[in-house]
Amino acid sequence: MTVLVDAGPPRLVLPPGFSERATEPHSDAHAEACRLAASGEAEAATLVLSRREDLIDVAVVLAPAEPLATARRAHFAGMVALANAVGVFGPPEIPVTFAWPGTLVFNGARLGGGRLGWPEGCREDAEPDWLVFSGMLIASKLATGDPGHTPESTALEEEGFGTSLRDPLVESFARHLTKTFEIWREDGFGRVAAHYLAHLPLESGVRATIEADGDARLTWPDGRVERLPLRANLEAPDWRDPKTGGVRL
Repeated sequence: MTVLVDAGPPRLVLPPGFSERATEPHSDAHAEACRLAASGEAEAATLVLSRREDLIDVAVVLAPAEPLATARRAHFAGMVALANAVGVFGPPEIPVTFAWPGTLVFNGARLGGGRLGWPEGCREDAEPDWLVFSGMLIASKLATGDPGHTPESTALEEEGFGTSLRDPLVESFARHLTKTFEIWREDGFGRVAAHYLAHLPLESGVRATIEADGDARLTWPDGRVERLPLRANLEAPDWRDPKTGGVRL
């Protein structure tokens, strides 16, 4: 899996090979990155950053080198990078956790999430021309009224994060994404899966693995097995509010 990025006036300090594009203020970074990739305007990858004030909304086009059925595991690399970026700036005593497969939880509340897009109509056994991983975090809930009315979600400004974090956090995400794909290339996907699963709270004694198709397999001490599907959850992320296009509050 390779991360590449198309050009634009540089504003962020990104790893080598990265550049950026900004969307219109209320545009969706994921949709814009998918549009650019599908139209060929973003050859082999673009980092797209939305300028919404209430959200940190970033997407990266990826160049997969394997069939779609297994390439979807790029989602886990993106989630690890997103969690690591949040962890850099958050209070160290509060861990970043996941709810399967793409919800990012901080201090017991939903802070954001990640999702993966791929070309419409691509067969499972075909190598997709592109993938898009996008991450979204709630920066502020000031415009939504009393935060006590939405206790299931939280915002960066409520949790002791610093101010003016948009650019530094996106820069950190890009660095961690590059590093995570390097780990995948050098040590295999198992290392990436282990980093992801370390953020997934499990009952005592439960063992978790991520299969080749991206589904999770949970095994209880009594031998009971549960499978958590990936594709269906990526097609309709449960952390995302389809009415607002943002994170569910």
